[in-house]
Amino acid sequence: MPAPAKPALDTSTTAGNYFVSNYPPFSFWKQDDVPEVMAAIDREPKPGTPLGIYAHIPFCRKRCHFCYFKVYTDKDSSEIRAYTNALLSELKTYAEKPFIGGRKPNFVYFGGGTPSYLSINQLQELTDGMKALLPWDEAEEVAFECEPGTLTDHKLKALRELGITRLSLGVENFDDHILEINGRAHRSKEIIRAYNYAREVGFPQINIDLIAGMVEETDENWVATVAQTVEVAPDCVTIYEMEIPYNTTIFQRMKAEGKLVAPVADWETKRRWVDYAFGELEKAGYTVTSAYTAVKNPEKTKFVYRDRLWEGADLLSVGVASFGHIGGTHYQNYHEFDPYVERVNRGELPIYRALTPSDDERLIREFILQMKLGHLSLGYFEKKFGVDPKVRFAEPIQRLKDWGFATIEGDQFMINREGLLQVDKLLHEFFLPEHRNKRYA
Repeated sequence: MPAPAKPALDTSTTAGNYFVSNYPPFSFWKQDDVPEVMAAIDREPKPGTPLGIYAHIPFCRKRCHFCYFKVYTDKDSSEIRAYTNALLSELKTYAEKPFIGGRKPNFVYFGGGTPSYLSINQLQELTDGMKALLPWDEAEEVAFECEPGTLTDHKLKALRELGITRLSLGVENFDDHILEINGRAHRSKEIIRAYNYAREVGFPQINIDLIAGMVEETDENWVATVAQTVEVAPDCVTIYEMEIPYNTTIFQRMKAEGKLVAPVADWETKRRWVDYAFGELEKAGYTVTSAYTAVKNPEKTKFVYRDRLWEGADLLSVGVASFGHIGGTHYQNYHEFDPYVERVNRGELPIYRALTPSDDERLIREFILQMKLGHLSLGYFEKKFGVDPKVRFAEPIQRLKDWGFATIEGDQFMINREGLLQVDKLLHEFFLPEHRNKRYA
């Protein structure tokens, strides 16, 4: 009997979310479920559950044309101060709640927007205030996202002194024309300067982000970008395939012009480019450790934030539009600047919507997220959830095996390179029926 035909892959890049970052999909989170977060906050934590902090810094020099995060480019220093004060007030409210249970953060993550947009004084005030509420002295990782053009040697020194252990540079591409036409604020000279400064300061981990499939990107340009990445030799490289969610500038242009297909590389090209990049990095001694990452030294370079989240850690998220997870309930804050600040200043937690997954949905969430690593322990899920994943997911596992993307080797469910390059598409095979073919966010 011939092997079943592989699923039809997306070809053109159309609007919508492709990258799967959580489950159930965000579109199923509801305001009516906010009381469940409040109840979770007032419960003691489940023993052994790690606690992390995510702080959303929504300020940028420019809004990239492909950006779908909540960011602002028009805020002055007084508004930024009002925001960071609100963020600390929000954190203080949480710090006094029972779900903290005496825990200190196992990891801290500053995302955006552009955390490095803040001045040294603003960063010092913010981090000093955070540490006073929930000390970082036991944190395995403190990660910080940066736009290269906002970094100086003085700011990098300050970041290291503040305790940042993992610096992530949003490079995306090394070509000035590609950066400009996609709305990036920095240029190639700023990338190299910032990277060299960061190396001098001695951060334990420096990551470079790249995006495959930006507007007007070509084979020649991608080869050059990968070569430049290999030359600077960061500790890790994260590569994303360009997607066009509905709240991006590119989509707004598509809509105005009546176009259904985005002006970026198709999915086959993007997967080919990521595969090429992984191959070149492997030649240079890197190890591919997930669908998006290659690391120089797997023993040294860890992704604590990612791994803890994918294992069900509590994530105390503060800031406008931020996503968190407390005691088994997911939540998102109000997603506009003024309503967020106003609610915090009134002494209210600024939670907008929430969802409490069922036990089966929690199992699905951890299973599909860990699939992105390319391998996962079946025994881990049986022990944690009391369910044999080979039985619960028998049909989708068999489909992936029949399509040639997966194997089971002892305790390990393995996704090969071809499967990893399209893993976000394959994850939908594990979704419950009611979550398939629905808007993700």
